[in-house]
Amino acid sequence: MNKLKQEYLFFKQQEHNMRILLITNMLYALVLPVVEIFVGAYIMRNTSEPTMVAFYQLAMYTGIVTTSFVNGFLLKRYKARTLYAAGILVSGISMFGMMTIHSLGFLELGLAGFLLGAASGFFWTNRYLLTLYNTRDDNRNYFFGLESFFFSIASIGVPLIIGAFISQMDGKEIFGMLFNVNQSYRVVTLIEVVITVIACGVLWRGKFSVPKETSFLFLHFHRLWKKMLLLASLKGMVQGFLVTAPAILVLKLVGNEGTLGLIQGISGALTAILVYVLGRIAKPEDRLKIFAGGLVVFFAGTLCNGILFSATGVILFVLCKVIFQPLFDLAYFPIMMKTIDAVAKIEARNEYAYIMSHEFGLFLGRAFGLLLFLFLAYCVSQDFALKYALIIVAGLQLLAYPLAKNITNQTNTHKEDENKK
Repeated sequence: MNKLKQEYLFFKQQEHNMRILLITNMLYALVLPVVEIFVGAYIMRNTSEPTMVAFYQLAMYTGIVTTSFVNGFLLKRYKARTLYAAGILVSGISMFGMMTIHSLGFLELGLAGFLLGAASGFFWTNRYLLTLYNTRDDNRNYFFGLESFFFSIASIGVPLIIGAFISQMDGKEIFGMLFNVNQSYRVVTLIEVVITVIACGVLWRGKFSVPKETSFLFLHFHRLWKKMLLLASLKGMVQGFLVTAPAILVLKLVGNEGTLGLIQGISGALTAILVYVLGRIAKPEDRLKIFAGGLVVFFAGTLCNGILFSATGVILFVLCKVIFQPLFDLAYFPIMMKTIDAVAKIEARNEYAYIMSHEFGLFLGRAFGLLLFLFLAYCVSQDFALKYALIIVAGLQLLAYPLAKNITNQTNTHKEDENKK
């Protein structure tokens, strides 16, 4: 208890805006597992087509990159906090809207995916911007470590609770209404809407600074940022699969949503503690070690899934995936923000120009990964795609380590040059 009290007091010592962002993100962490896991499971259950899940995800990523572009213009008139809150709120409402659709065809899925992606675009781009302006390189390990801790805990508790709720409510009569799985999904998303409203209320307590320069459309960038965009593409390439693959594999080879929640819970507990400790004690120079560890764990998980392609293989893959994600993000986001700090000074540009172009880098990777899955599923077979597409993208992502090392070395050199001046 004394240790927990010390950690709480350390959190209280952080700047007000940083604490507000962390609390807001903690609340949104309760929504994200529904976006990442159970929306895919809902589509899979109602269509029985893994390719429909992939199509929905592609539409969602298109929505993200579209609104990241529109957001740049809106920042000229509205505060980043307002757009951030809108993204949080609309993401919950759009999920609930999709759950009320009775027929899930390509048109319905495309529209629902685009709208949820649009909301996510406002959320992520303004989250990056506010975090960039309200953290420093020396406290970003702690910020992303604590944030990843929240997301990891949520990835344990939320799937367990939702999975159990969906399993228990199926076929039961309450207040004269006979519940089925789809109705349970709608109740879950309604609760998520309430949480997004609370998160917006917390966010409004912050007093955030905004960039003075509003120009953000540029076609040519410094070589260092081009390398960062390539790293973003490698991240995005795997990210698309992390949203769709677990739900598809679990429902196909393991069981129902209750099993999905249990697997997430088992693998997330130790990871949450590990990531918090790393974020608390790791120094900026330790990021590459954490980065490499996450890459190796994920590649090992994809090999287990591809070789075994059974319930055991899926469980091992999801275990590795839940460990990989927070470790990778703990190292990736501080590297990205330090690079933005450096390149924005070199080119004397608004930081949002790099945040928006970063979303395009992620989109290219996501689109490549999902199109690879769709190509293999249609031209060979769905089982072949589920087995080997993951291994291909995980193998390609191993190239991220030498690239991240090169980027880190260059940003450190730039910082040293700035200090000399």
